[in-house]
Amino acid sequence: MSSRVRLCLLALLLSALTIFAYRPAWNGDFIWDDDLYITNNALLTAPDGLRKIWFSLEVPSQYFPLVYTTFRIERAVWGLNPTGYHWVNLLLHLANALLVWRLLVRLKIPGAWLAAAIFALHPVQVESVAWITELKNVLMGFFFLLTLLAWIDFIDLKTPRRWLFYAAAIFFFSLALSAKTTACTVPAALLLILWLKKKPIRPETLLQLVPFLVLAAGMGLLAVWWEKYHQRTGLLSALAPVERLLVASHAIWFYLGKLLWPAKLIFSYPKWKLDVGDPFAYGWVLAAVALCAVIWFARRFVGRSVEVAGLFFVATLAPVIGFIMLYTFRYTFVADHYQYLASIGPITLAAAGISQFCGSFKYRRELLSAVGVLIIGTLWLLTWRQSSTYRDVETLWRTTIAKNPSGWMAYNNLGIALAERGEVDQAISQYKESLKLYSDDPETHYNLGNALLKKGQIDEAIAQCREGIRLNPRDPDAHVALGNALLTEREVDEAIAEYSKAVEIWPADTEAYCNLGAAFLNKGDATNAEAQYRKALWLQPDIAEARLQLGNILLQRGDFPHALAEYDSALRIAPQDARAQICLAWILSCASDDSLRNGARALELAQRASQSPAIAESVRQKVLAAAYAENRQFDKAIEVTRSALQSASSRGDAAQATELRRELQLYEAGSVYHEP
Repeated sequence: MSSRVRLCLLALLLSALTIFAYRPAWNGDFIWDDDLYITNNALLTAPDGLRKIWFSLEVPSQYFPLVYTTFRIERAVWGLNPTGYHWVNLLLHLANALLVWRLLVRLKIPGAWLAAAIFALHPVQVESVAWITELKNVLMGFFFLLTLLAWIDFIDLKTPRRWLFYAAAIFFFSLALSAKTTACTVPAALLLILWLKKKPIRPETLLQLVPFLVLAAGMGLLAVWWEKYHQRTGLLSALAPVERLLVASHAIWFYLGKLLWPAKLIFSYPKWKLDVGDPFAYGWVLAAVALCAVIWFARRFVGRSVEVAGLFFVATLAPVIGFIMLYTFRYTFVADHYQYLASIGPITLAAAGISQFCGSFKYRRELLSAVGVLIIGTLWLLTWRQSSTYRDVETLWRTTIAKNPSGWMAYNNLGIALAERGEVDQAISQYKESLKLYSDDPETHYNLGNALLKKGQIDEAIAQCREGIRLNPRDPDAHVALGNALLTEREVDEAIAEYSKAVEIWPADTEAYCNLGAAFLNKGDATNAEAQYRKALWLQPDIAEARLQLGNILLQRGDFPHALAEYDSALRIAPQDARAQICLAWILSCASDDSLRNGARALELAQRASQSPAIAESVRQKVLAAAYAENRQFDKAIEVTRSALQSASSRGDAAQATELRRELQLYEAGSVYHEP
């Protein structure tokens, strides 16, 4: 078998193993933060969204313009079908595994394919692959690895036109940073490659690293400023330097432990307590110092490989182990996806060690194959099982709670999932459990407020929302929740004030614009209501409710052509919305402009909406009768109108009865009902 054929077969084997290991996640739903990044992200659909992604402060999280651009393309291709998003993540992960293989071959490290397979199939990677939001991780990893490969070609003095590879390395590094700021550790990796390949580090070499250092420092400072701008972390000074050292040292051992023994993997791990007065708390630091000493003294026997692997691991983890405060430290100090690329160091070291150990035996190839099958088979099964956790949001949070009962965030997010499914009582129970564990989370308070509002407990809902705002006055969702409760209480002006605060804090908040439109309608101010709905639709054109309400405003104004267009759009977005069906059926039956009417479609829509409890029976009957008349089925129009007239008379609605008698006379005379 030729070398080329063998390489192709190994690549196909690695691809097949990786793709089918993630089979349970192929069709997984959107989960946590996927709404923020995709389903409710107006920048993915707004006409000027691409400009704002790259050149505005309106993105909902860190500055990840390449990620949002990719999501915008995906949203245009497959809409809100999560399968496509999952496949992009999976294929990028597979590409990264193949790049790891190529990188290690270029560095002449033994066991390169085994290392790539372990990287591809290790269950700690599931969080980065099966969680759609973590496109930022796999996309950053793709360009991170391309940067290293281009650098290797550049530092090889025999490479033709090597400066092209230098330019390529800078380009790939820029893309990696635009996917995720943690790519700022690339300069350290470039230095380690020089060290591993025993290249002299001269002043001109350091000068070549300057563009990488400038880009890394610039994006790092931008990330810190961005966090302050969004005011997401009051944690930047929450931990003292000694506490950060304790977090970092513990985290390093935690990640190594999960690589060595990937048991009890959790989406959100318990947050350990910090006690600088406890002498045992410094055990992790002492263990790290001891390991460094062992590596230093062993280098004369094992060469530079061990220290390079260790330094790569620590350097790549450095931005996320505690020295820099992260928003997610509110919940936990560690997460599997933080070590996505860092894991390459220990994995490579382990694969090289296994390869060299097996090479010392007579039947080295057979032994290596057997050990490889055992390791890869075990990891494949663990990844398959872990992938199933990401099947849907409820499975994710129930699994997390089962493994981490003290995780207040999981209870809150399970409550959100249950509330969206209409299980309000169960959602309230989860929110209350979350607040028992941690009472200072504003999101849980206003989520509980939203749930209580659905139960009609308005005063309690308002109290919870106000508490959420007290804890974080800059949270737009808390202001929207309070606005909703106030609007239910008929406190329209106060509700408008809360919605206005929300859009002031977050100008891309489409929900706030829609609710503000509803509040103005409640006040009888159709002009301002229309303006708010149009703002929402400018940001996100596929909001069915905004289209419907805008259609109602235009219909009241007598603008039938534009009202028809809005109802039609609403129906395309939400084909089962009976309100859009009945409104569109009315225009298609009764518009004064002959070119707007379509009797056949009007009747179809009116019949589809005729049994919906979302619409008053009198309205359903009126529109259905008009649709029958437009289709010259006057006997049915008369029958429906007589039934409606009987109902109106029995409930004493004289005005409605008078109007129905006029319409009945039209139908009995063989005439249709058209707006004047």
